[in-house]
Amino acid sequence: MNKQLRNGIVLNLLVLSVLGNFNDIAYATENQVESDLPATTVKEWRVRERVHQRRAQLNNSVAVVTNIEIQTTPQGIEVILNTAAGQTLRSIRSTQGNNLIINIPNARLQLTESKFVRQNPTEGISEVRAIALRGNRVRVIISGINGTPTAETVTGTQGLTISATPPVPVADTAPPTQVIDIVVTAEKKPEDIQDVPISITPITEQQAEDGDITSFRDIAGNTPNFTTYNTDSRNFVNYSVRGFSNFNFISRDAVAFYIDDVPYDYTNFLGVEIFDIERVEVLRGAQATLYGRNAQAGVVNIITKQPAEELDFSGRIGYGNFDNFEVQTSFSSPIVEDKLSFRLSGSYESRDGFTENTFLDTDIDSQSGFTTRGKLLWTPTENLSVALNASVDDYNDGAQPFVALDIEDPFEVEQDFDGFTNVNTDTQSVRVDYDHSAFRLTSITARRFSSSDFESDSDIFSPPTENLAIQVFDVDSDSISQEIRFQSPEKSDKFQWLVGSYLEFRDFEVNDSGSITAAGTNITEAEVDEDTLAFFGQASYKPIEALTLTAGLRYESFDSKLDNEISFAAPESDPVVTSSFEDAEQDDDIVLPRFVAQYRFNPSLMVYGSIARGYKPAGVNYFADIIEEVLTFDTETSTNYEIGLKSSFLDNRLQLNVAAFYSPVEDFQLQALDVDSFDRLVTNTDADIAGFEIELRATPFERFEMIAGFGFVDATFDEFTNPFGGEELDGNNLPNSPDYTYNLALQYRFLVGIFTRLELQGFGTTFFDNPNEFQQDPYALFNARIGYETDNYGFYFFANNIFDTEYLTTAFNFGSLGDIASFGAPATYGFQVRSKF
Repeated sequence: MNKQLRNGIVLNLLVLSVLGNFNDIAYATENQVESDLPATTVKEWRVRERVHQRRAQLNNSVAVVTNIEIQTTPQGIEVILNTAAGQTLRSIRSTQGNNLIINIPNARLQLTESKFVRQNPTEGISEVRAIALRGNRVRVIISGINGTPTAETVTGTQGLTISATPPVPVADTAPPTQVIDIVVTAEKKPEDIQDVPISITPITEQQAEDGDITSFRDIAGNTPNFTTYNTDSRNFVNYSVRGFSNFNFISRDAVAFYIDDVPYDYTNFLGVEIFDIERVEVLRGAQATLYGRNAQAGVVNIITKQPAEELDFSGRIGYGNFDNFEVQTSFSSPIVEDKLSFRLSGSYESRDGFTENTFLDTDIDSQSGFTTRGKLLWTPTENLSVALNASVDDYNDGAQPFVALDIEDPFEVEQDFDGFTNVNTDTQSVRVDYDHSAFRLTSITARRFSSSDFESDSDIFSPPTENLAIQVFDVDSDSISQEIRFQSPEKSDKFQWLVGSYLEFRDFEVNDSGSITAAGTNITEAEVDEDTLAFFGQASYKPIEALTLTAGLRYESFDSKLDNEISFAAPESDPVVTSSFEDAEQDDDIVLPRFVAQYRFNPSLMVYGSIARGYKPAGVNYFADIIEEVLTFDTETSTNYEIGLKSSFLDNRLQLNVAAFYSPVEDFQLQALDVDSFDRLVTNTDADIAGFEIELRATPFERFEMIAGFGFVDATFDEFTNPFGGEELDGNNLPNSPDYTYNLALQYRFLVGIFTRLELQGFGTTFFDNPNEFQQDPYALFNARIGYETDNYGFYFFANNIFDTEYLTTAFNFGSLGDIASFGAPATYGFQVRSKF
């Protein structure tokens, strides 16, 4: 791993060196003072010619805003941005609180004053501010006093005019419209979500705050066809996206999870706290031609807040039932103006357990832990930025509670051992972005270490002290990855392209997995080394203005190698090795194409269709014992067909998006229980998955917002016979895949500062095993929030699972120990205080 880390660092330094050469040329172009005297040498003449050519390139690619004027109008104000040489500007609008935000790509400020700020330019508008962002972007922020201003933008021959209207007082009968503008980077460029031919659920910074979204489980609850299963525990976070799940946690994840460019994976490492969110993008469907790590079912991409160019502070503190205490804080400030800035953030939470152990008078599943994150952003020039990110997660929780399936009270048990769950993660990443007139370059070097140590009392049917049965599972993972992308400039319109490469080394170790009983200790130890190398690319072309055709391709090579050892130790005896394998290897390589056609009938209606191949690589089974046939498993492939419609109505105050998909799967990787119902083995079969999603966003009147989603999935086995039990399971539902999900959020902000929000989250029938013997019937959860907000503070009361609905999160047969299950969180409630400056 040290060699791999060194290679990654060397590669990134080489990238920085190349960027430095580009940057020297750019600096010379912008700063070299030309002599009036003629060149005296050929070398001097060539240098001047190169400077002239470089300057011409910069002038043609980036618009220079040389002056900003504000003029009052009967409706409000006009903000006029003038550019040099008649350059035009394009803009993307969005809102955040009382702020109307106009983002202008491919532009930079060159004003006579260092900062542009105008206070109270007209009644109802408190401030107009223009700032330069990294990557040749300009942002204009128009702040309202009692609401969010509205605006229309007009591009002219000399720049851009923003006609802004302040919020209308409550006495007026016709409140201004509240448009929906959401910008995503799903295709590695900023664009309106309605222009992206992918089924996407976005969560903005404001929506994350309003919905108190702090985990993958919270994200899933607001996303159709995305479900997680856990008891609010950080252990064994199971999920499903469009029928693809991690029920087979031995093989690679079907979904790529990212937090600030760092890939996360594996069921035991997904229970981290997520906060200080800037935006979340959930992409459904195979994603192989745009992202470094391959994703068969989709991508969950989380971007936390970047270092600010001005002093920024936010914090919150909360308390609830089960003695739940939480505190979060985030602080950002520039170190060197316009060059270097940082952000530090942290979160701590503790609570009592939901499940009471009456024998020991303790709580089994208590939680306590923290997350801290640091970011440093260096922008030596307008074209170059370097971001250093690091984070640490440290959680010391109780065990995930398992109880008898037919127990009367699922939150009360008798055990002589409480158990524990310890999860630790630390990540580091370096991201380099360089904008050239002919291309954009991104380099991401990331390293992540994660560990999970879990022990629990599995003898839940015997009276305490009569029998001893403790389940243990201790694993850790160390990975390093390097991703490099070249792509067309942001200003490209008719033809856009992207090419990239991805390299990952991952060491996965099973330190202890097994059980401790009165008869002895049965332990599996294993080490899996995985190497991934991929090259990917995509190109889009507009033969006519309304039609865009896209083709992409990915080549991936995957290699996994296994050493494992299974041993048994009788009481007071040395362990005896019962089986072992060394250098068991499984190689894989594949080509994954993608084709997309999208057609825009008008600015409010777009349709698209896509065909993409997805896959999960062949691998090794670290739980394999004496049966060598189950030591490896084959490649899983899917052909994913999708058609979709994206539409907007009522002057973009209502958005309706629909997507339908069909994914036949060959050699679907799944776990099959052996005849003793203990050892989970991996086999391959075929499956069929089909369904659709409908999403609606609406702001029919000022300060009211509605978000709704519905997803349906029909995911079944094509042909499957359990090789160990002989059960015929043709037509059975895939485990951990509810046949439908729905989410609804209604919220309203009163002018007097009162905030109200109601949520409804529903789930269809879910099966938890291959034979479909264990299931959860349809159920719904109701959540609510009410609060009072000022410019800098917010006071909120919340209640989740208001009606204390009882529902399963997993259930299975545990051999001679019988049928066991875990249940979802009961009703929780409390208050929060937030501040922001």
